Amino acid sequence: MTTQLFVSRRSVLVLRIMLSGIFLLASSNHIMNVEQTAKRIDSASFKSFAYLFRDPELLVILSGIAMLVAGLAFLVGFQIRWAAIILLLVLIPITLTVQVGQANTLGPLFKNIAIMGGLLFFILNDFSKKPITTETLTETYPAQTELGLKNK
Repeated sequence: MTTQLFVSRRSVLVLRIMLSGIFLLASSNHIMNVEQTAKRIDSASFKSFAYLFRDPELLVILSGIAMLVAGLAFLVGFQIRWAAIILLLVLIPITLTVQVGQANTLGPLFKNIAIMGGLLFFILNDFSKKPITTETLTETYPAQTELGLKNK
């Protein structure tokens, strides 16, 4: 069974811009506040997971650089799928280390899960073959029933 869905070009663009913003903000925080961010890792329930990779301060710097570079690429639409993959690979250990195990603050955990869903949208849908235009989306995802969905 295949489901086709018409997606507005603008909605894809808005989603990409909004997703990139959180990574650009987080990257600046990681790069400018290395010691403070590393202390958050030290106080996390699963800090041992972070220590499997290296020194927390080095991880903070590397993740900050990765989020900055991939976030900028994602924002401008350069290598969208690869940028999303890199951002997801950075977000997973951050979520497992800092967010999981914080029972009193489940909001940030589910925020990260929602962000992962947005990144997966760009990983699973290849927009690199043709530029995203109304015609491309209409060819790929033709308008269907009144709800915009059709099962085959």
